[in-house]
Amino acid sequence: MTGTLTPARIAALLGLLVAGALTGAAGWLVIGLWFPGGLLLALLALFGVFLAGRLTTGSGLGVGAAAVGWFLAYVVLSLPRPEGDFLLGSSGIGLYAYLLGGAAIAVICATMKSAPDRPVPATRPRR
Repeated sequence: MTGTLTPARIAALLGLLVAGALTGAAGWLVIGLWFPGGLLLALLALFGVFLAGRLTTGSGLGVGAAAVGWFLAYVVLSLPRPEGDFLLGSSGIGLYAYLLGGAAIAVICATMKSAPDRPVPATRPRR
């Protein structure tokens, strides 16, 4: 699915944007509930969404769409409300690890090489 922007590709990118936002919000909740295990679970979920974006679009553009959705959810949930408090607790190292780990996973998935189109020979004949 590489090349120009077709309606199907735009729909896939919008779906990945929504999936990234939902995964980001769910990850924020899980980190607050179970810190060490929740962080690992949230980062694994992000890896799954980013990898799905990479495989669906065949390029880093899908990873970018999912990462934008994830980051928007992260920012919206971390903004203070008009009353002065936060929607969710934003203290602790877990949220910083979630931000840094999610960014690292997005970069890893965006820069992955795709599988070769032709089979690679196992051995070369010696001369």
